[in-house]
Amino acid sequence: MSIIDSTKIFKGNIIFTPTPNEFFTIENGYIVIVNGKVKNVYKILPEEYNDFKIIDYSNKLIIPGMNDLHAHAPQFRHLGMAMDKELLPWLNDYTFPEESKFKDLDYSRNVYERFIKEVWKQGTTRIAVFATIHKNASMDLMELFIKSGLGAYVGKVNMDLNSPPYLCETSEDSLMDTEEIIVKYKDKSPIVKPIITPRFVPTCSSELLKGLGELSIKYKVSVQSHLSENKNEIAWVKELHPTSNFYGEVYNKYNLLGQSPTLMAHCSFSSREEMALMKENNVIAVHCPSSNLNVGSGMMPIRKFLDNDIRVAFGSDISGGHTCSIFKTMIYAIQVSKLFWANSNKEIPFLSNSEAFYIATKTGGSFFGKVGSFEEGYDFDALVIDDSELNYFNYSLEERLERFIYVGDDRHILHRYVCGNLIEEPRSLIQL
Repeated sequence: MSIIDSTKIFKGNIIFTPTPNEFFTIENGYIVIVNGKVKNVYKILPEEYNDFKIIDYSNKLIIPGMNDLHAHAPQFRHLGMAMDKELLPWLNDYTFPEESKFKDLDYSRNVYERFIKEVWKQGTTRIAVFATIHKNASMDLMELFIKSGLGAYVGKVNMDLNSPPYLCETSEDSLMDTEEIIVKYKDKSPIVKPIITPRFVPTCSSELLKGLGELSIKYKVSVQSHLSENKNEIAWVKELHPTSNFYGEVYNKYNLLGQSPTLMAHCSFSSREEMALMKENNVIAVHCPSSNLNVGSGMMPIRKFLDNDIRVAFGSDISGGHTCSIFKTMIYAIQVSKLFWANSNKEIPFLSNSEAFYIATKTGGSFFGKVGSFEEGYDFDALVIDDSELNYFNYSLEERLERFIYVGDDRHILHRYVCGNLIEEPRSLIQL
């Protein structure tokens, strides 16, 4: 392929956050993309590109795609339902019975196709998702993501303890199925990968946790799970593992806390010792404010994590969370941080717009590689926003972005790109 064929040039209002502290903007500037990666951004296009075709989005906003680091794909069917239950009753009475249905491939494909379409619609270009314990349905979800063009880490869930009989595996079967998926998919796609997914410590035996940690090390596969979400859950972990000093220490004992790249969702009640270990092991804490509000778990003190140099990303956590939109998740995160600010007598700073955007784009994207920014060498994951109906007055680019985040919706997302490729609306992706 020639340099001309592999080069794309986009024109538009460019907005991204190289650092958390401020937006970088260029009004009707240019982004040069080579082989799906950002070459550079320019206010004035260099003469060497005069003969190249320009994809013209003048007066539109061009921003990095959204990254969702925690979601439960099989829970999409009951999005916005059972929001009057606390976490553990919500799981036992509603979520587990729904997930048991995914042994039926026709059922799972129907739900997963609708889920991926909604992820695309809301402007998420990369996502880390939990599937269920069912091997075949989990592999179908990976195939669906591969065909969609979106980036995803997909985890077959592991559960062999303290689970309903209809949703409980043997440790041997769980490890065997997990390894089969890893071997089949670890190199199949550059942007859709398997991820090791113990649901959480109470539903996994020590034997299973040990085996999952060994698979993670053996195949260099990432890990995702839940951590310190709910006080009852933390007490349960202490009862099951009385010699551990804190929840995260159990994961760490079995090489599931940063020995490979790791996502830990919620972290609402992480102790100082747990946070120190997360920092040491470079674990990403995934803040899921919508879910935590809905199921009443408690809220991550996000400023404490940021001040301790722990990487933080956002997760929709559907269907504990009621929206797949990371834009709306940003809003909830900012609002919750303002509650911490108010309750601290205004001593704990709340999130700024640029910090929240940086978390949703560059920090979240860092889990997938050089993703989430328009700096040189980053994958061109981008959204083109047509905010013309929102731009009544002479707003600055930062004001236009803020207005879209708060009062805009998916109807204003004109196009979505992943690795420089235009991603069309997903339709039926697998032949039934």
